[in-house]
Amino acid sequence: NTISLDAAISACEKCGEWESALRLFNAMALREVELSTITFNAAISACGVGGKWEKAGQLFDVMARNEVQADTITFNAGIGACEEGGDWERALQLFNLMDRTTVERSTITFNSAMSVCEKGGEWEQALQLLSEMALQNAE
Repeated sequence: NTISLDAAISACEKCGEWESALRLFNAMALREVELSTITFNAAISACGVGGKWEKAGQLFDVMARNEVQADTITFNAGIGACEEGGDWERALQLFNLMDRTTVERSTITFNSAMSVCEKGGEWEQALQLLSEMALQNAE
């Protein structure tokens, strides 16, 4: 069932076994087992931990095509995957996409986005994110 397979994908993530996580994910899709937000979150996180940020981005696209609702954890996992891959531009695209959805940014979201900007030498972007975070927290 979905819950058991989600737990297995999450376990793969924690062990750095991104390939095994994706095999389980793909098996679920082939068997038409429901792919939930939790399923995608675990698979995206596994790709991020494995340094496979491009695969994490592909999962984001699959999620949208399947009309599965992303949540804050999804975006945090995606931004974190971009951080592992050093893709600050894709990370900011995900960050900004949150504005066009009903998904709220968390402190983790801001910290991850600032961190990927810092690693990419984009200190001005990081400072802008810090200002946005202060404004959001003031509201």
